[in-house]
Amino acid sequence: MKMIIAAIKPYKLDEVREALTAIGVRGMMVTEIKGFGTQSGHTEIYRGAEYAVNFLPKVRLEIAVNSDMAEKVSQAIASVARTGQIGDGKIFVLDIDHAVRIRTGETGTSSVLG
Repeated sequence: MKMIIAAIKPYKLDEVREALTAIGVRGMMVTEIKGFGTQSGHTEIYRGAEYAVNFLPKVRLEIAVNSDMAEKVSQAIASVARTGQIGDGKIFVLDIDHAVRIRTGETGTSSVLG
């Protein structure tokens, strides 16, 4: 099993969710986060005063999938979330060593995907 962690622009969330549902992803966790990368923030003017915004809003997706689906899921996220602008996000693919469904005690692939 693989854990795919993606940080994307918040307004791309619905499009990414629809694309993942279309390829068979059955669930994901979503968290609102803030961060910076190459773009390293920007300045904004509020009531005549200039403020530095160092951390920009992003959405973090966490998706557990079978290993054979990981590349397909990564490609789907990248193709839908890509705007071509700095700040589109990142995708990380990690191995899952162990998983447990708390309600039933199931372990392994069935605990995550079933």
